[in-house]
Amino acid sequence: MENPLEIAGLDHVVVRVTDLERSLRFYRDALGCPEERRLDALGLIQLRAGSALIDLVPIDSPLGRASGGPPRADGKNVDHFCLQLERFDEAALRAHLEHHHIEPGDVGDRYGALGMGPSMYLEDPDGNVVELKGPPQAP
Repeated sequence: MENPLEIAGLDHVVVRVTDLERSLRFYRDALGCPEERRLDALGLIQLRAGSALIDLVPIDSPLGRASGGPPRADGKNVDHFCLQLERFDEAALRAHLEHHHIEPGDVGDRYGALGMGPSMYLEDPDGNVVELKGPPQAP
């Protein structure tokens, strides 16, 4: 079976934060990642990091609460990471993942470093969430 996954690079990382202003000072001010997009209703701030994004999600926001309690030394603070794909053929991806005994998730139109496009969530063997992101849709 031919592998339909052709990874172009890292699209984004979603970091759950306890203090948004402190995190903005670190990522935006100190590291120089400018704010690109903000969705206050969801609790999402997206910062540009070269060709990728760093998404900051306050733990007390709707998105932050969806991943459980606050990050701790023995807890989770990275929600997921996303891989950009060169192409997104849903049927081929599903067949390939199922062949490898990986449960493919639902496909949705989501925003990434290159814009809106199809994506699918799945879990690695340790329960870490990986998003597979297709190319942006033509306007």
